[in-house]
Amino acid sequence: MNLIFRMLWVIIRSFFMKRLDNGNYTSSLTLRVLPNDIDINFHMNNGRYLTICDLNRVDVFARSGLLKAMFKRGWIPVIAEHTMTYKKPLDIFQRYEVKLEVLRWDEKYFYMTHTFIHGGRVAAEGTSKGCVYERGVGVVSPDRAFAAVEQDRTK
Repeated sequence: MNLIFRMLWVIIRSFFMKRLDNGNYTSSLTLRVLPNDIDINFHMNNGRYLTICDLNRVDVFARSGLLKAMFKRGWIPVIAEHTMTYKKPLDIFQRYEVKLEVLRWDEKYFYMTHTFIHGGRVAAEGTSKGCVYERGVGVVSPDRAFAAVEQDRTK
């Protein structure tokens, strides 16, 4: 990930933020379009939006306890599907807010929405479907992931 400093900021920030409860998995980050985010048109590159969504997911992982559970067990997060609709460009140095909400989960996947907002208007919005994966075993069900988080909390 070429956003290492932003990711470190998100992880450090998560220690000072409210812990996320079961069922309320949301994240909101305020960021600025940096020179390494732009494309030839001097606005945020369409691929960068997807990478910024990773930062929201890291925030949710850290604040929910899932990050600790994944590291402890050697699990990795995987995005299986991601869509994004671009409505308004984010220009260089503009400040914006990006929000993530985990809407639901089933026996295999978590389903999330992502919204980029600038000046009170939606600049882009998308959805993603992701899971937790254990190498050599396969997908970790959300119920098993939640159980691992609870197990780690009680220790």
